[in-house]
Amino acid sequence: MAIDSIVETAGVAEHSLATPRRRRVHWGEALWGYALIAPTGLGLLVFYLWPVLQTGYLSFTHSGPFGGAAEWTGLANYRELLHDPEVGRALRNTVAYTVLGLLGVPVAVFFAALLSRPGLRGVAVYRTLYFLPVVTTPVAVAMIWRWLYNGDFGIINYLLSLVGIHGPHWIADPRTALYAMVVVGAWMGLGYNLVIFVAGIQAIPRHYYEAAALDGAGPIQQFFRITVPLLSPTAFFVSVVSVIGSLQLFDLVYVLMGGSDQSSRTNPAFPNTETIVYLFYAKAFQTNDKGYGAAIAMLLLVIIVVLTAVQFRLQRRWVTYA
Repeated sequence: MAIDSIVETAGVAEHSLATPRRRRVHWGEALWGYALIAPTGLGLLVFYLWPVLQTGYLSFTHSGPFGGAAEWTGLANYRELLHDPEVGRALRNTVAYTVLGLLGVPVAVFFAALLSRPGLRGVAVYRTLYFLPVVTTPVAVAMIWRWLYNGDFGIINYLLSLVGIHGPHWIADPRTALYAMVVVGAWMGLGYNLVIFVAGIQAIPRHYYEAAALDGAGPIQQFFRITVPLLSPTAFFVSVVSVIGSLQLFDLVYVLMGGSDQSSRTNPAFPNTETIVYLFYAKAFQTNDKGYGAAIAMLLLVIIVVLTAVQFRLQRRWVTYA
């Protein structure tokens, strides 16, 4: 009996050591915690949550061309969305731009692998050059590319003419305007994606490559068998951010297609490049129909949430966490 009681006492003591007691949090510590997160929390409430709620309310109203009090219309704006051909066209253009823009992800992986090679000189200079478009304002970038794409005296068509190719009017031709915008968008986002992928590659343990080299694997095999699988979490993050950014495309359309509503809509390629955010801008701020514009904004919010949820669902099939 004595031995049993000793064993039982030791078991209780061991259990108490293995399972530490939950420390009671004093009110003073809790208040300090809430005080520290209060600035961020208030910022999220004021600048993110409240605008979303206000936009949701406005989507059920209608405002006249000269403003005034908003009139409650219920689901009328959403019913109009379902039958508006311009909304469908803008959605198709936005989805096409988003899908084509994802082609910039493997391009960024390729350049990141090149810049991560051991012994490469001038890496800091290359990274700076690639990152310059990121810190340049999108309007300035779009203006430069608008001159480059000029069909009459643009440098791209001039270089093509040297080899006997007659270049098109890139941003005025319905067949090439969307692809021209995709190139500009991918070029602008390359530097940001490159920094993320370089950091991801540097986080891969070097002994994986050393072991693969001992087994006879060359650089190409190491890239596809080690770098690509272990870089998949980074690629997943970049793809989510790229999709969200592409769905909110506005500035490139506004500048490349002409800027003002009158000049852009006279561009024959405008129907092939109008995005859902540009349509929101046109309805909410040019025709002053803030209720219908708010409904378009809520539609875009739903699309972003759904696509992001789908991406998180599908990442289980291709993302490898080491």
